[in-house]
Amino acid sequence: MEKITILITDDHKLVRETWSLILNADPRFKVVAEADSGEAAIELARSLRPNIAIMDINLTGMNGIVAGQRIQEVSPQTRLLGVSMHTQPAFVRQMMQKGAMGYVTKNSSCKEMCKAIVEVHNGRKYICEEIKNILSDCMVSGTEGLDGFNSLSKREIEIIELIKKGLSSKEIADPLCISAKTVEVHRYNILKKLKLKNTAAMVNHFNNSQPLF
Repeated sequence: MEKITILITDDHKLVRETWSLILNADPRFKVVAEADSGEAAIELARSLRPNIAIMDINLTGMNGIVAGQRIQEVSPQTRLLGVSMHTQPAFVRQMMQKGAMGYVTKNSSCKEMCKAIVEVHNGRKYICEEIKNILSDCMVSGTEGLDGFNSLSKREIEIIELIKKGLSSKEIADPLCISAKTVEVHRYNILKKLKLKNTAAMVNHFNNSQPLF
């Protein structure tokens, strides 16, 4: 039986090596490369054309969502499996909307990771049990889609990360190639969506929760 070839991308060496050991111990899989950044993953995918790219969302520099899109451009046959610490439905939706076939959290078991790889390789979408349970709870409670976080755009999430670093609207505007006035509009919309009174409240809100990327 031909093995499923896999590219692993995560910016933590120990995580990459652990996944490689686990997956290579399974006769169905062969890890052909590891990458510590989105940019490196794109080049490896271009040259190796793996069956599966396991992509962490939280990468330094280019995040996993953007890198995943680029991988699909340079290697269309490669199927993307997103992996993250994030359990918010917003991240799952964004990753899947950008072309990922599957999503598992870092709380998932090795057995579930292997199942996800096989399902995605066979052309079926896969969402891990943890996310399914969260979505079910949201549907039962009627909160799914009402949580302000889920309505944040990718640009708004980028701006929140820069605000958390203490940057001013002008300092945020320059690297994003937008005007300071546009940043102020985004700030207003973020506060409105999250039902927060000011920027300090927003920073405190996210400093007490998980990172956005």
